Amino acid sequence: MTDTRRRVKVYTLNEDRQWDDRGTGHVSSCYVERLKGMSLLVRAESDGSLLLESKINPNTAYQKQQDTLIVWSEAENYDLALSFQEKAGCDEIWEKICQVQGKDPSVDITQDLVDESEEERFDDMSSPGLELPSCELSRLEEIAELVASSLPSPLRREKLALALENEGYIKKLLEIFHVCEDLENIEGLHHLYEIIKGIFLLNRTALFEVMFSEECIMDVIGCLEYDPSLSQSRKHREFLTKTAKFKEVIPISDPELKQKIHQTYRVQYIQDMVLPTPSVFEENMLSTLHSFIFFNKVEIVGMLQEDEKFLTDLFAQLTDEATDEEKRQELVNFLKEFCAFSQTLQPQNRDAFFKTLSNMGILPALEVILGMDDAQVRSAATDIFSYLVEYNPSMVREFVMQEAQQNDDDILLINLIIEHMICDTDPELGGAVLLMGLLRTLVDPENMLATANKTEKTEFLGFFYKHCMHVLTAPLLANTTEDKPSKDHIFGTNLDNTSVSGALRFKRKIIGLKDEFYNRYIMKSFLFEPVVKAFLNNGSRYNLMNSAIIEMFEFIRVEDIKSLTAHVIENYWKALEDVDYVQTFKGLKLRFEQQRERQDNPKLDSMRSILRNHRYRRDARTLEDEEEMWFNTDEDDMEDGEAVVPPSDKTKNDEDIMDPISKFMERKKLKESEEKEVLLKTNLSGRQSPSFKLSFSSGTKSNLTSQSSASNLSGSPGSPGSPGSPGSPGSVSKSTSQMAAITTKGGLVGLVDYPDDDEEDDEDEDKEETLPLSKKAKLESS
Repeated sequence: MTDTRRRVKVYTLNEDRQWDDRGTGHVSSCYVERLKGMSLLVRAESDGSLLLESKINPNTAYQKQQDTLIVWSEAENYDLALSFQEKAGCDEIWEKICQVQGKDPSVDITQDLVDESEEERFDDMSSPGLELPSCELSRLEEIAELVASSLPSPLRREKLALALENEGYIKKLLEIFHVCEDLENIEGLHHLYEIIKGIFLLNRTALFEVMFSEECIMDVIGCLEYDPSLSQSRKHREFLTKTAKFKEVIPISDPELKQKIHQTYRVQYIQDMVLPTPSVFEENMLSTLHSFIFFNKVEIVGMLQEDEKFLTDLFAQLTDEATDEEKRQELVNFLKEFCAFSQTLQPQNRDAFFKTLSNMGILPALEVILGMDDAQVRSAATDIFSYLVEYNPSMVREFVMQEAQQNDDDILLINLIIEHMICDTDPELGGAVLLMGLLRTLVDPENMLATANKTEKTEFLGFFYKHCMHVLTAPLLANTTEDKPSKDHIFGTNLDNTSVSGALRFKRKIIGLKDEFYNRYIMKSFLFEPVVKAFLNNGSRYNLMNSAIIEMFEFIRVEDIKSLTAHVIENYWKALEDVDYVQTFKGLKLRFEQQRERQDNPKLDSMRSILRNHRYRRDARTLEDEEEMWFNTDEDDMEDGEAVVPPSDKTKNDEDIMDPISKFMERKKLKESEEKEVLLKTNLSGRQSPSFKLSFSSGTKSNLTSQSSASNLSGSPGSPGSPGSPGSPGSVSKSTSQMAAITTKGGLVGLVDYPDDDEEDDEDEDKEETLPLSKKAKLESS
């Protein structure tokens, strides 16, 4: 059996003065050679890894709190705490710490928290203890002055705290409080306020346990009602006893749990409402109060999680149709407060909390509640749902996908959420905005899990499109049953432009995924038709719509999305062929014809494969140089005004196709002659002439004129395998011309293009084009 005495949680105090849970393990004390001293070691119970290794420093102040806590600081702004499962384990480790420091284990703090001057130490050491005045009404002013004078000195604070503990002084002060109230002795009540406030600033757990006990806490609150700086006393006790009544929606059978809930609520009230706003100095002196509340909450959540009967009854009554509306509202509000309460917990504790609620059936319960007519109950249920989504969206996704196998779409939890979002009656749409954010979290692919066995993205998004999308889009479809959106829609008269731009962004996102599943749907439903219509209706106006649509088609061309390229050209080319102020659509046509040519001439594929297998392998250094030249090239020079040369004849006879090797050799010769001609036309800047002609003939003469820069034309894919490729000695640059295959009965009059090689070869050849012509000339002559 595992020794639970030494089982602990390790906590560190963060910058926001909140405790962070670092893990659960088992603590031991032993001599560590590396640290040269006795040390505290905590090893994780999950994998045995070291959670904590801390030397017990003789000068470090260790504090024992609430019988199961040991707290200390190892450096400035770095506080540590061990929370023990059992008091016996805490006592054992406390004895080890006190043994190292030579202290009596009966103390709750081993050292002064702040160093004092030697003079102060000498003065205080002369009197071993602090003698308190007798606790009488006539000496309240003297007591108040003593408390105030002790606060600046850590050693005097320690002595004062010990004196208060040992003499049962606090209970005596509270008895005098009743006398002062009965006599309406306002001066005495003001002194008591200062005394009790000062005791809080002593920052001692042992004193808090007395002050927050059932018999004392209301009197302590009463003392703090008489602030001398206020003209009238506060009514905190009246609020706690008459207004803020504790109501058990489900009976709590454990008296310890019930007492802990009462205590925590009242101490939280003291911290938030009763004590004055602390100064920076006082804030540090109230750290133990924050810790007291925090660990109480951890304990309450743990006790409720372990009470299966309580949670079973809670969810049974929530979903029972016989439960009346008032009772159900109380149950939902309790569950909401319970979830809100858990937000103060650390991740590990919160994880266990929500797993327990999930196992008890919180999601099916919320589904029942959200289907009710009571708006207040639904609002509270929405808040609970938000806690679950923020904690673990994957858990919610898994539930809604499982319930879809048993229930109709109309009653699915996620569809109920969508309906409440759409039907929100709040003029400010507060609820709708909250639900929209939750829905966005659920469909966000970035927080979806991917494992070896399944991909949540694929499964959930497929489920969502099948079972939920029709519910989400129903209002939009209802509003657009005619050719134009309804003008009396909530979004007003600007709906047209907003809807169009939103639809374009949405479609562009889908195309950007380059997923053939979406592409097939786009083609099947002819979803480019409204885009083309909008583009043509916009005319030649240069605006956001014009730019967005052109960019969409340009993306298809640049990324060479073959299925969409073919679909656009086959269905919309006649409508777009006259658009000549950009080369996007003509470029798409060229892409399409290259694809067709490859399909019609399978021999070209085999030739491309042969050439690719025999390419000259360039060394890594040359590749780095070419990459550098590629990134230094002006992008505009590479894209704008790209020459488009369509093939002349789509149908070719087999006898018109020359032997692939002969074609390769002829291209090689033509390439070399072209480069010599281009070098003669180099301008002063080192670039080629803006316009040039390529003239060559074989049987039938053909002249091709290009108005674009040579750097805008991709090279022939055959070149890399030739002896003139950039990596070989004595090489010359590749041909700067890439042409579609143009054949006639007389023979070859143009260069042959291999479309599938575009992605690799375009990059290689564009890099080479960035070389200044002077460097090219040197390569030729070398």
